[in-house]
Amino acid sequence: MFSQFAFPIFEQCIKDYHIIDDVYQPTLNPYAKGTIEYLLYAKNWVDTVQWHYEDIIRDPNIDPVAALDLKRKIDASNQVRTDMVEYIDSYFLQKYKEVQVKPEAKINTESPAWAIDRLSILALKIYHMSEEANRAEATEEHRAKCQEKLNVLLDQKSDMFVSINDLLTDIENGDKYMKVYKQMKMYNDEELNPVLYQNKK
Repeated sequence: MFSQFAFPIFEQCIKDYHIIDDVYQPTLNPYAKGTIEYLLYAKNWVDTVQWHYEDIIRDPNIDPVAALDLKRKIDASNQVRTDMVEYIDSYFLQKYKEVQVKPEAKINTESPAWAIDRLSILALKIYHMSEEANRAEATEEHRAKCQEKLNVLLDQKSDMFVSINDLLTDIENGDKYMKVYKQMKMYNDEELNPVLYQNKK
């Protein structure tokens, strides 16, 4: 099942990142380019770096100039994240291109790759909540509350495994079909963001 295949790759990526734990470290993707494993690892690496960008920018003592630079990095990261999702959806479109879609087939509100995007973020939530639930210097009350939250996240993981696998099975059987909409993010586009195109005048 694809969820059970993808999740350990996300876990590996998160652990690899935390060996150095630096948003500026290079990506060392262990998988061969052109494989779905490479795409999944790369996708989660983007998510993991952005997770830590978001931590840094919330520092109340951050220098305003550094914060602005970081905000631009987050915007760029969001665009890369969207691109990675579209690459993963392209993999599924290619994989299922010969499927005979049934006349009564329905479309899903979420493409497979956007569901996998949520699974990647969930892997990060589980990793960091587990850290808090086991942080030795934290109070017992803090650890207990974090363990409760971790249990909910693990339950969500099980549910997402089922829902993603069911979606892919439905697509494979022709009971649902994929329709991918290229994301049209406007805030980085000089022709669509009014602040940017007014500054060009």
